[in-house]
This record gives sequence, structure tokens and C-alpha cells, in this order.
Amino acid sequence: MSVGKSVIKGAEEALAIAKGEMEPAAVFVPDTVDVAAIRKRLKLSQAAFAERYCLPVGTIRDWEQERRSPDRAALVLLSIIDRNPDVVADTLAAG
Repeated sequence: MSVGKSVIKGAEEALAIAKGEMEPAAVFVPDTVDVAAIRKRLKLSQAAFAERYCLPVGTIRDWEQERRSPDRAALVLLSIIDRNPDVVADTLAAG
């Protein structure tokens, strides 16, 4: 399939989803994310990670010490940070 046809097909599917005529594809959200591993791979302290991604440092500490677990929205954000940390940081810095 050509790129043009693929784009058109995607737009048609998006319109069908918006109209309620089609269900969106399933989205994978992990059950857990290793916050410390992500942070350490990025070579950031807890405070620097929290500041870069607009999160409370206490929340980062609680997740890493397993006193609390990230909710679904946080899991999605952390998964995106894991895959594209600069995109997330740039997006947040632009606001």
C-alpha cells in the first residue's frame, strides 16, 4: 500500500471512530514500569527527573520505593518517557 493510500485509510478510520461507527484498536498499557531504571538510564536524579517531566519528586520517590504505584495515566506517560524522553521533555518545556 502506498503512503498516500495508507494516510487516507487512517483518516477514514479516524473519522469512523469519531462517529462511533468503529472501535479504536486496542492500546497496550503496561501493568508496571520500572521508574528507577528509566530515570537511571537517563542519568537523572529523582529531583531532576521530576522537574524535567513536571512530576512531584515525592511521587517519584514513592513509586521507586514501591509505597505507591503509578495510575494508568502515569503508566502511559512513563512508557512514553521510556521510549521518547526528549519528545516528552520538549513538549512540556514548550508550554
